[in-house]
Amino acid sequence: MLRNAATILLLTGVILASPVQSYSQHQQTEFLAEYRAEDPAKFPENLQSLIDYFETKGVDLKVYLEDSRFELYEGITQRFTRSAERKSPSLDQYKRILGFDDKKGNIKNFIDSNFDKLVQAEEEYEIPRYVIAAIIGVESDFGKNIGSYNPLNAYVSMYAENYRAEFARAQLEELLKFTERHDIDVFELKSSYAGAMTYAQFIPYSLNRWWVGSELFNMDNNILSVANYLAHFKEITGSVERAVYRYNPSQLYTDAVLSLAAEAEKFYN
Repeated sequence: MLRNAATILLLTGVILASPVQSYSQHQQTEFLAEYRAEDPAKFPENLQSLIDYFETKGVDLKVYLEDSRFELYEGITQRFTRSAERKSPSLDQYKRILGFDDKKGNIKNFIDSNFDKLVQAEEEYEIPRYVIAAIIGVESDFGKNIGSYNPLNAYVSMYAENYRAEFARAQLEELLKFTERHDIDVFELKSSYAGAMTYAQFIPYSLNRWWVGSELFNMDNNILSVANYLAHFKEITGSVERAVYRYNPSQLYTDAVLSLAAEAEKFYN
């Protein structure tokens, strides 16, 4: 029953790259009923509303749901409710969960290896190089950990579990815009359980607004994109600290990033 959709049409969130015939409501109901008959847990009832929404945007979401690489991540809600920020009663414990000491030991090598691009980002966006490096260190261990989830599967799973459903739907729409614009097979992407991608761990909304360059897994692009994002929110909030908070709205996260940046700066003073 499952079909490989390697030749699917790439769609934007608003405009079709080429016409796609929409299913009638009856056909959509049959589509979900058939999949539920195979595995009742695989396609929850509320996915019909997600299909309907994307149909109004000219996107046939069923093409993606029929792909053999599509899957729902059971219990994805628990990943959010058990995050490091929620589990940590103190900054010290949060740092232990992050592996802060290891990151402190590795950040100088990262800065030395990417020095020219970090200096360029600092000069162009007026964001300290140490803060940029610290964010990439906290987010992906300087590019070593990009996540093992697929962003489309993650956002559909969130919607299916009715966890931050409106956010998940909006990010899914942004994701399909991004992959269409850059000619990317969405199922080839890796992300965190929250759908955040690449070394900077940008969600799709941020990719579409602050990403610099076209290649996701290029460290230069990641460095410039982090700086671009922080510069935008520094202008809005008035400080680098509050801009970092906007990157991940947790004071523990903000304090850990700024602490790692301060440790990095000590190597050069």
